[in-house]
Amino acid sequence: MRNVVSICLVGLFMYVGGLKAQSVKNQAIKYQNLLALIDAFYVDTVSLDRLTEDAIVKVLSELDPHSVYISKDEIQEMNEPLQGSFSGIGIQFNILRDTLMVVATIPGGPSEKVGLRAGDRILKIDNENVAAVGLKNNDVRKSLRGDKGTIVSLVVKRKREKELIDFVITRDNIPIHSLDAAYMINNQIGYVKLNRFAATTSEEFLEALIKLKAENMQDMILDLRGNGGGYMQAAIEIVDQLFEAEQLIVYTQGLTNPRRENISTAKGIFKNGKVVVLLDEGSASASEIVAGAIQDWDRGLILGRRSFGKGLVQRQFPLSDGSMIRLTTAHYYTPTGRCIQKSYEKGLEDYHLDILNRYKSGEMISADSIHFPDSLKYNTLVKKRIVYGGGGIMPDIFIPIDTTANFKYFNLLVRKNVVYPFVVNYMDRNLKKLRNKYANFEDFDKNFEVSEEMLQEIVSMGEKEGIEKNEEDYLAVVDDLKLHVKALLARDLWESSEYYKVVNKKNDFILKAVEVLSNPKIYQKELANE
Repeated sequence: MRNVVSICLVGLFMYVGGLKAQSVKNQAIKYQNLLALIDAFYVDTVSLDRLTEDAIVKVLSELDPHSVYISKDEIQEMNEPLQGSFSGIGIQFNILRDTLMVVATIPGGPSEKVGLRAGDRILKIDNENVAAVGLKNNDVRKSLRGDKGTIVSLVVKRKREKELIDFVITRDNIPIHSLDAAYMINNQIGYVKLNRFAATTSEEFLEALIKLKAENMQDMILDLRGNGGGYMQAAIEIVDQLFEAEQLIVYTQGLTNPRRENISTAKGIFKNGKVVVLLDEGSASASEIVAGAIQDWDRGLILGRRSFGKGLVQRQFPLSDGSMIRLTTAHYYTPTGRCIQKSYEKGLEDYHLDILNRYKSGEMISADSIHFPDSLKYNTLVKKRIVYGGGGIMPDIFIPIDTTANFKYFNLLVRKNVVYPFVVNYMDRNLKKLRNKYANFEDFDKNFEVSEEMLQEIVSMGEKEGIEKNEEDYLAVVDDLKLHVKALLARDLWESSEYYKVVNKKNDFILKAVEVLSNPKIYQKELANE
């Protein structure tokens, strides 16, 4: 029965696209007849809606890993991160020990305006208790978000306040930023980190470029590690800021989609400075468009590990009940003609195990473990360097995975949520003292040290969670633990940029990128692939 359903739905989807109309009509009638027969004669009561949704999911799973069905309820949740804003109260929160904790308030947002603070514990939302076992992030989001102009009431417990505090907050539009950090690493090199490619990304990136150029940025590190992509147009506009006019950035092509080229304009404001792009296995789609264009035109260097390998373009088709199909309609190609989509011929399970298989093969430790056939070789457009298609963007400079992650003790402290609760408690006890002692981040960065007493408190908290201290592991990661704690404190005291200012000082990617950009001979040698 499922095979019949799958065949029917293929016809139905083709009907949406207006292709092979008579054949589509016949298949749609066949599926309609099937549903009518089930409804009239099947032995048990069944949900025709559920059967249809299951059939749609099955059909799409036979196409490619990125063609998906999105239910009506899921559409807003999936689109929101890329739309640039949502309506809510403007807080970052975390759930610690089944308690809803305010991590930070958005500057200028509704919560900041009424006096909500980082460290406040939210006990009730609209008179409903939220301090409960099993509290989920999604439940909190649904309660706090709503239409602009609507009211939400909170009951809050604040440290050192005897009475509970009531807040009435009017929801407003809250921006979703795709720029995590933009700052000068030294007097020459600027650093920009993007977490996604959303509706506001190109605007945020341009503002960052203008700011950093005003601070004398000559060269740039563009950090796309872990950036899973987003809007293709945002990626095109990012590259446009770095290219001369009339250069091919990317083109798309599919069975029913003629080749469509995207060419750079003359608008770019950072066309000449050296560029290093940071990638890893979590960099996908739009990130790979940016990296592929920069690599193909020899505009800069790619540093890190092989990217994810998503080279498919999706288009969204709404269905009559408010649900949606996100259907692959084209491949995208880098300027040299590379399609960087990795193979999915062995099925979805194998496709989703690809990153794990890279670990097993040793690829994360050594670039020598990566092998591509000669048929996937291409030459860059200026320097004629060899690059590869068919499975992500290969870096020009390889950085192995941080083996600190292999230390069980450090992993457990982070994964069992010991470190961040310590930071929250420390901030509760010392916020006023920290703000009085350190006038700005630079003062904090220079003079603050994570003490042995602080480390021992973390160790004790870990022991209460069943994490026994292993002396060898502890000594191996103690510096990283100190760095992690200091960075979290910096973020809570200031903004996310300050977090990266701390952690990047000892990051292998950043250290290597700075070395390459600081030495023109090394940069040119790598660019010439000598």
